[in-house]
Order: sequence, then structure tokens, then C-alpha cells
Amino acid sequence: MIRHAMLGRGLVLGTALAALVGCAQEQRPVASGARVYHADLQGAAQLCTVPANVALTPGQQAEATMVVRNDGGWCGIHVAQAGPKPYDAGLLVGRPQHGRVHVRKVGDRTRIDYIPDAGFGGEDRFTVRLLPGNPALRVTVNVQYTPPAPTPAAAPAPAAPPARRR
Repeated sequence: MIRHAMLGRGLVLGTALAALVGCAQEQRPVASGARVYHADLQGAAQLCTVPANVALTPGQQAEATMVVRNDGGWCGIHVAQAGPKPYDAGLLVGRPQHGRVHVRKVGDRTRIDYIPDAGFGGEDRFTVRLLPGNPALRVTVNVQYTPPAPTPAAAPAPAAPPARRR
């Protein structure tokens, strides 16, 4: 139900409808049938290779490998409880040395995102413990980075003419 609001003497129904239209987001179905919004996919790295299915056991630690190109984007591993349903929380218990980790709910799964530090290439690691059930996921990350090509040096400024002697 949309409520009409009065602002001064004018009705702002048009503004309210425009705001509601702005909230609409493109939906993309995933294999599990959950809705994933376009905003959930924005900012992904151009290269992100992760396992399709990571089996987590309560109280146990699982291992996974991730390959990501360092282009400013994120790379995410999806995990879920039985059902599937997302975990309530993720605790970063082993921090990466060369990047950041974000844990978020996306549809009926939990996505663990890694974002490498600018200019880093090489191996990194992190561990996330999930709640409930206390399973842990230790991730080894191979970050591919190619430094940008050097910019051509600017041409030297012309030399000043020699000073005249008087």
C-alpha cells in the first residue's frame, strides 16, 4: 500500500513512485532457485576461480583454493547450511596479509569475498569460522597481478638559451 504524503501544498505521489521504481533491481536466478540481485554481482573480478561446492562439516575445517586477478574486484566462495540456507555470521579467525575479507548473505547462501590489496600479486591465506555449527573454511588465494605498462617518459624540456654577457 502506498501512502500519499503532503509537502507544503503539493502531493508528492510522483516522487514516492519514482523512489519505489529506483528500488527495483534486476534479478538473476541461480541453480538453487534463490534470487540474486544484480547489485550482488557488481564489482566482481574479471577472473575468479573457486570450487563449485564446498562441503562444510560442523566443528571441522575445510580447505579451498581461489584464483583471482587483481583488478580491483572481489572473488567469492559460496557456502550454505543444509536446506540450503545462509549462515548467521562469519568470523574472520585468520586474517589475510594482502587483502580484505567480507562475509555476506546472498540469496540462500553465504558468500565469502576476498579483495586483494592494490598492486599485490602472489599467495595469501585466510580462515573464516561460520555460525551456527562452527565449521571453518581455510582459503588459499593465488592473486594474479600484472603491473601496468610504464608510461612513456615526457620529452625533456628544451634547454634555455645561454645567458648573454654584457
